[in-house]
Amino acid sequence: MSTLDSLKLVAVTKPAKLPPIVQRRNKLSDKLWEQIQLAEAKSNGGTYAPLKSKRIKDIEGNIKLLDVPKRIKPWWFTAQNGKVCLILRYGSKALEISQGKTAIELDKANELIPTLQKIKAAVEAGELDHLIDVATEAVKLGFKH
Repeated sequence: MSTLDSLKLVAVTKPAKLPPIVQRRNKLSDKLWEQIQLAEAKSNGGTYAPLKSKRIKDIEGNIKLLDVPKRIKPWWFTAQNGKVCLILRYGSKALEISQGKTAIELDKANELIPTLQKIKAAVEAGELDHLIDVATEAVKLGFKH
């Protein structure tokens, strides 16, 4: 029992459902993690393609579960001036970080990974919740028409 005595024991119940903003924060954080992995792979000269499960019906009509590579599009590109531009996305919507500005300009490509990590930390701290809300409302408006 000495091992259990060294642990902090608490009475807690798991919440049935996370609040919507926390779910959206986690979604954006997961996508940023994928972008970090993609940037690290590209900087090392490799590829990053996680597998996802896909159901496929064969000739006889049987449904098989097949693992296929997931396509991840990079959120960054090199502009005409040679600088790297990073566009944050929530779903298919580009997040407007500041009034009329949707991209972050980086002087060098090696600044990309630290910048993505900073943004991921900001998302997890809740600093971009207002941007997520705006993007969510834009997506909802698209479904109402």
